[in-house]
Amino acid sequence: MAEPETIRTAFERNRKVLSLKPKKGQYKTTTHIRVQDGTTCEVQHKHWTFLADVGENQGGNDAGPGPSVLERAALGSCLAIGYVTWAAFLEVPVDDVQVDVEADVDARGTFGIDDVSPGYRAVRYRVCIDSPASEDAVQDVIEKADAHSPVLHNLRNPVPIEREVIFTNAKKKPSEPS
Repeated sequence: MAEPETIRTAFERNRKVLSLKPKKGQYKTTTHIRVQDGTTCEVQHKHWTFLADVGENQGGNDAGPGPSVLERAALGSCLAIGYVTWAAFLEVPVDDVQVDVEADVDARGTFGIDDVSPGYRAVRYRVCIDSPASEDAVQDVIEKADAHSPVLHNLRNPVPIEREVIFTNAKKKPSEPS
């Protein structure tokens, strides 16, 4: 496990580099997903490969966590990492960090029923931090981490999304007479 001093040193180094050379922090990143078997998706990013899927009750193979689980995990882990990072940077000792992410779901939207929108109705997260520091110091860590969490920001302030479709080996529909 990374020690607070290691985390603080890396954080300070990255802040300095990005302050001096902002372009270093501006890049594109890609994660590749390919359907393997029915609904099972192999997710590849850099040197990591893992599976995502839906449960058998949705016709899936239950071979891995579903997209909504991964979305909640992305939020919770981003927040948790932010808490330990900001705690290290601010020199606030932390013994344990836990985050629970809870979402209200109406699955009808996923199945096109009753004009219900797909997606969550609300999301809540609960933060539990064990620290010998004062509540004010820990609250400052939480506020700073939340304010700088990219995943929390993206959920609160959706970013523009573009779609590109590439047809490979698709049969073209014959032109209809005019």
